[in-house]
Amino acid sequence: MSQSRLTLITGAAGGIGRGLLARFVAGGDRVLAHDRDADALTALAASFAPGQVLTAASELSDLDALRAALAPVTEAHGPIGAVIANAGSAEGLSLAGTAPGAWQRDVDVNLNAGYCTVEAALDGLKRTRGNIVFIGSVNGLAALGHPAYSAAKAGLISYAKSIAIEYGRLGLRANVICPGTVKTQAWQARADKHPQVFEDLKKWYPLGDFATPEDIAEAAWFLASPQARMISGAVLPVDGGLMAGNRVMASELTLETY
Repeated sequence: MSQSRLTLITGAAGGIGRGLLARFVAGGDRVLAHDRDADALTALAASFAPGQVLTAASELSDLDALRAALAPVTEAHGPIGAVIANAGSAEGLSLAGTAPGAWQRDVDVNLNAGYCTVEAALDGLKRTRGNIVFIGSVNGLAALGHPAYSAAKAGLISYAKSIAIEYGRLGLRANVICPGTVKTQAWQARADKHPQVFEDLKKWYPLGDFATPEDIAEAAWFLASPQARMISGAVLPVDGGLMAGNRVMASELTLETY
């Protein structure tokens, strides 16, 4: 993999984002870290050697603002060769509890921002025959609460497939990683309020454990590498077997212990 590739990582200041950032820097990429929080980005970049991490701050779902934020970096450092579209958040917990404004915000952050990210980087991706990795969610594969977030993540999968078939002739690849529960600071904050949450969730995960940001980063690094050159339009759950089936239900149906 080229040591000079410029990789855009969105949501870089979050838990998964930091794991992605560390992995791609370790792999030799120059990383363009994007987040809404400019101060967090500055502090994050300072934790790496000079020149390894470049920064850009803006609202992701505002295409004009995003293009303006990325332009000075790409003009100085060359085209973006890979996009890791990681930004995301979930607001509405249920259909009944999701107001129209919350629905729109969840769709903006989790779907529209992905579209804007690709559009802003598309010229560079075409020039470099680059690739895109979306960080989706198992919520995009099954109804697991957070309906607006889930609908947006499902839309992200369809969007990635459209990129794969329309831009494949240009050498572009697009894939989606669907994490299950990931041990991030956000999940730890939930566990601090509800200490049993991880133990309660374990029964649904065949491997009996949860992913770390590093697990997601390793999957993203592979999909963004030449070793994955024939993988495009794919969906990769990184979920400890959660989407393989329902172990609890299977045990009750068969009266066997799994």
